[in-house]
Amino acid sequence: MLNPVHLRTLSVVLRTGSFADAAREIGYTGSAVSQQVAALERAVQAPLVERDAQSIRPTEAAKFLATRARDIINALSTLEDEMKGFSKGNYGLMRLGSFSTASQRLLPAGLASYLRRHPTSTVELEEGCPTDLAAMVRDSVLDVAVAFHYDLVPQQWPSNVVAVPLLAEELLLLLPEKHRLAGAGQITLHDLARENWVSTKEDSSGDACLRHLCASGGFKPRITVRSDNYDALRGMVRSGVGIALVPALDHVPAEDIVATAICGCTARRHISALRRKAEAGVSVTSFLQCLGRSADRLASSAPGITRQTKQPDALVPVEYLASLRAS
Repeated sequence: MLNPVHLRTLSVVLRTGSFADAAREIGYTGSAVSQQVAALERAVQAPLVERDAQSIRPTEAAKFLATRARDIINALSTLEDEMKGFSKGNYGLMRLGSFSTASQRLLPAGLASYLRRHPTSTVELEEGCPTDLAAMVRDSVLDVAVAFHYDLVPQQWPSNVVAVPLLAEELLLLLPEKHRLAGAGQITLHDLARENWVSTKEDSSGDACLRHLCASGGFKPRITVRSDNYDALRGMVRSGVGIALVPALDHVPAEDIVATAICGCTARRHISALRRKAEAGVSVTSFLQCLGRSADRLASSAPGITRQTKQPDALVPVEYLASLRAS
């Protein structure tokens, strides 16, 4: 059986590039590191490093072994942390990722409940885009991340990451109060073909959703201002710079802005909690339970937001999405 200590030592050697640097980081001697790598070579019956007087070079076998061992090492590290928590009567550090709106509206109640259960625990919060957060969960930098995807924009999470569904949001059209369509009973995509838009940045999934939705109506949106700050976008709408499409969680009601649905639009933004596929530890399971109850409360009180407990089916055919990407 492979020794997990030796696997961890190999991963540090590959990352630092030398036995000496690895030894300093781990707290061993250079000779001990070399002996561990040699023992691992005997166990796998393959050379893992090419040695010369000045340096070492990892073999392809070493790279393969380190990659495959990463999840094992991470799982052992998580288990160690949890057992330390049990011995101290707490669950230690919870490393969370989120995006700005969820940090403001979804996380607080969930975290408050979690910390009441485990009052000696601490939480670190990292904010970022869904792709970056998913990668951090994959690499065990984060324990849980709250992320989103749009059903008009294909999204694939890393293979070792599980998405736990939380919420589904309607997409709302924002118009200035004096806009010609503000009092219309029903607004279709055709009505919006000649409008100026304000949207999130060009490489964002929100912008991609808007472009795909407009493409289904036969036009390309004319975007005058881009910003990932929804407060700024609402200000642009209020001033008549353009109209906007925003998820319900990001909408803040205001007297001088009209929020309405686009007739026939069934597209949604979906919010999920991401965790590693390996069996969830006690602290992660406890936090996800608290987060689920926070999602229940939010869905029951906020218009345009519904509780989601299973992954959504695709709302558009794969062939249609492929044609949009090609256009």
